[in-house]
Formats: sequence, structure tokens, C-alpha cells
Amino acid sequence: MALTNGIFHQKMASMDAIIITLDSAGRVVIPKAVRDELRLAPGDALALQSDGEHVTLQPVRSGPGLSKERGIWVFRSGAGLTAEETDRALDGVRQERERRGRGTSA
Repeated sequence: MALTNGIFHQKMASMDAIIITLDSAGRVVIPKAVRDELRLAPGDALALQSDGEHVTLQPVRSGPGLSKERGIWVFRSGAGLTAEETDRALDGVRQERERRGRGTSA
């Protein structure tokens, strides 16, 4: 068992789990690796469900966060994109634009 940021991490034999501890106010810290994987940011809402001895937290994703800012449509997903994700998206848009350009001029 390892202690990181005041949280004991332990792999359970029967399932892939991290053991975390409630603080005196009943709060838990979701490990950064999990927050990053789920693209959780401060202020994001989580739905809590309990069933017997099981507790499940699930991100609440609202509808599209499309809004106009200073005359430009901006999509807010709640989490920023990495540079790699941005590059891939731009490359895809450029390739599609080139395909369309070739299709209209042929």
C-alpha cells in the first residue's frame, strides 16, 4: 500500500480499485489520473448512486456548451484539449477541406 497526497492506494485482489479515505467532512479526493481520464475539472457535477455496499460516481455531462463569445462561436466541453488532440482535429479538418477542393475542381 502506498501513500500519495495523504491517500492510501491499494489494489484489491478481486477488482481494479483504489482505496481512498473519507475526511472528517465526508469528502473524498478523486485521484488526478482518474480526473484526467474522465476530463473532470473543478466545478464539474457528478451523479452519486448507491446500491447496497456500492457507491458510483458518474460525470453529469450537460448539453452542448456552444456560446457566442466576442462574435465567435465557442464550444466548451468542460475540459481543455491537449496540443496533440488539437493538432489531430486541425489535420482532419485540413484533409477534408483538401478532399473537397479536389472534388470540386476535377
